[in-house]
Amino acid sequence: MKKIKLIYNPYSGDKTFKFDLDIYITNLQNAGYEVHIFRSIKSGDIQDHLKTIPKDFYDAFMISGGDGSINILINSVMKYGLNHIPIAIIPSGTANDFATFLKLPKEPDEACDIILKNNVSEVDIGLCNDKYFINVCAGGMFANISEKIDKNFKDALGKVAYYISAVQDMHLSKPLSLKITNSEKTFEDKFDLFLILNTSGTGGIDKLSPTASISDGLFDFIGIRNVSITNLPSFVLKVLKGEYLEHDKIVFFKDNYIKIESKENISCDLDGEVGPALPVTIKNIPKAIKIFTN
Repeated sequence: MKKIKLIYNPYSGDKTFKFDLDIYITNLQNAGYEVHIFRSIKSGDIQDHLKTIPKDFYDAFMISGGDGSINILINSVMKYGLNHIPIAIIPSGTANDFATFLKLPKEPDEACDIILKNNVSEVDIGLCNDKYFINVCAGGMFANISEKIDKNFKDALGKVAYYISAVQDMHLSKPLSLKITNSEKTFEDKFDLFLILNTSGTGGIDKLSPTASISDGLFDFIGIRNVSITNLPSFVLKVLKGEYLEHDKIVFFKDNYIKIESKENISCDLDGEVGPALPVTIKNIPKAIKIFTN
């Protein structure tokens, strides 16, 4: 009998996954899986648990949570040599940008059906110094909103809480003096925000970079040069409409290697989790993990 490890965060998103847990177990058992459950209750427990798993014991992982939960799982499977095991994702967090890119369903029967179809894709991930990310490495304005936002506020308002906090952040953020180097050239300027995207979007905006791919071995880099507060609303509107890549305030390129340096004390954000402080070197790791895709 095949074995699957089902990992879930009971506090993720609207906290409703636990009400569907038996449906998931029933569907997976009917499909011939022996289901082993791990309920995450504290920081670091997923990593500690996966550290004890033999490399060839499980046929699949299933994780319920948002981008942060997926990030924790990705770092764990890479660290412990479990990245040959395919991962099924149930988008149950507040932010589900990676799952949105893959059009993965949250409804139990549909989510389990993806595993039954066994459509597994090899997916690129990013390495930022010694930490992995699957969706985005970011810094500057808005980048660490998920880290700063009050948990009760997020639980009550969901994704809307991110946008409210972003508007408040506009008046507090200062441009960053950055040196950005790719495999061909270097940019030095003041930036409000930089995004290193593996998929097409982040923060609920799913078409920031419509040509992005998780299997081309490249990142899409978007850097927003210093935009005055008076021009920021109109500029943000262009971003939302996808009319910005030719804007003179945008630095855009595709590459598999990016180095970001600054004399300022700046930390980056990886999939909504706290990342390393600058300087950082970001590399694309092609086809590093396996994901059940729709």
